[in-house]
Amino acid sequence: MVLLLGGCASVQKERGHMEVAALVEERTGLKTRWNQGTPEDAQVRQHLDALLAGGLTSDHAVEVALLNNPALQGTYEELGVSQADMVQAGLLTNPSFDGSIGFPLSSEGGVEHEFSIVQSFVDLFTLPLRKRVAKEQFLADTLRVAHEALVTTAEVRQTFTEVQARQQLVALRREVLQAADAAADLSQRQRAAGNITVLALATEQAALEQARLELAQDELALVEAREHLNRLMGLYGPRVAWTLTEKLPEVPASEASLERLETRAIEQRLDIDAARKQVSLLWNALELARSTRFFGRVEVGVHTHQDANGPRLLGPTLSLELPIFDQRQALIARLEAQHRQGEDRLMELAINARSEVRAARAKLVTLRNMAERYQKVVLPLRTTILDESQRQYNAMQIGLPALLLARREQVEAWRAYLETVRDYWMARADLERLVGGRLPVPVSAPSPEPTPAPEPTHEHHEAH
Repeated sequence: MVLLLGGCASVQKERGHMEVAALVEERTGLKTRWNQGTPEDAQVRQHLDALLAGGLTSDHAVEVALLNNPALQGTYEELGVSQADMVQAGLLTNPSFDGSIGFPLSSEGGVEHEFSIVQSFVDLFTLPLRKRVAKEQFLADTLRVAHEALVTTAEVRQTFTEVQARQQLVALRREVLQAADAAADLSQRQRAAGNITVLALATEQAALEQARLELAQDELALVEAREHLNRLMGLYGPRVAWTLTEKLPEVPASEASLERLETRAIEQRLDIDAARKQVSLLWNALELARSTRFFGRVEVGVHTHQDANGPRLLGPTLSLELPIFDQRQALIARLEAQHRQGEDRLMELAINARSEVRAARAKLVTLRNMAERYQKVVLPLRTTILDESQRQYNAMQIGLPALLLARREQVEAWRAYLETVRDYWMARADLERLVGGRLPVPVSAPSPEPTPAPEPTHEHHEAH
């Protein structure tokens, strides 16, 4: 009975997820939850609706995904599987009960019976080490699940940034379409009055159609980005009608310190920590196999027997498995290979993490410098070129094709600028994933507003 009570254990649904939630909140500042079909799940659904009711922010999108992403919820269930394995490892094997009764086939003799109860003896000595291996496996699985939550967080932030950029690009394309439509309408009236050539009219109409096509492409890209974000947040039905009120933030005027990022990644990356624990548990499993290689099955018990005309006998029993052929050599060889494999995997993760952090840091700095160059040099120059082209066109010093070219180049410069800012914030989210925690974000510089492309006034033509 003492042995049986010592082997008792239970599964706690909350265990593991509390650790995951603490790790995620520590690195993101946001909460997560594991839906378990409890009354509290209704409160989570109400909270989701509240997050989606106003203008959706990046943090709100991440929180929705942490609470509602189906793939992530399925990953959380791995903790239940791992905890069940841990509890199982802490249980002793059940004792075996055997019994038999013999009845005489003739009037002579009496009833004969025997009973025995047997318990595996080796399990008692290996129980602490088995529990230690299972606990380390559970901790490693907890770290892996938390890492998946952080990966989802980074993907949500990147996709949210993509939606912001696509939304602003669509707005820019619509302004261009309005300007092109007004210019084409004016050209149509001038051609009817005989003031411009067929070539000039066709050029304006072609620019209008091109603007329509480019707007359609950007609108489709916006729809695709929104649907990608909907999938990450696990949304369908009326919940997909969320809106964005924040524009794409400007890149910071100065970058925060990006030193020691490699060291931070090695210290706080959850997948690397999980790999370390995996190596440790494989070593403990190997030691367990080695320590029991010369011990086969050992069973002890109590046996009672009574012949028909004899006394009742009671005494201990012992059953030994002789490890003559199977001394766990195959199991030990497999665990040795798995342990070496785990060490190699840990080394690979560490080397790749350092390299990926260096590459991501270089990309982040380059994109910030590019965005700053666009903002301070390229965009002002394009605005000046367009203003001067408009002035010279009105003075009949250049033709309409030159003015349209200047206008298109300004739009493309704004498009390239917005895409660079988008890539910067996506690279920052990726660097946070690689480091294993959020980076300090300095105060951003004021975001420039795109100057709508002016439409040709054709004052000199109307004067004629």
